[in-house]
Amino acid sequence: MAKKINKKPTDQQAKPKVNKALEGFEVSINSFGEIVSTKSIDEINAFLDEHLPDRKIKRKKDKPEQ
Repeated sequence: MAKKINKKPTDQQAKPKVNKALEGFEVSINSFGEIVSTKSIDEINAFLDEHLPDRKIKRKKDKPEQ
């Protein structure tokens, strides 16, 4: 039977590359099942509005008017 190799994550592997605006952002679930975040929902939404195109608006622009 093959031996199991336990790889311990290093500091580089544990932290993914993120945008500088989201540095320090962490999400976890507490004992009550609530999602706990280090950034507010408004900050996250502002980041998403700035960096991601809104697909629903694009679809409405692409459809011809009837």
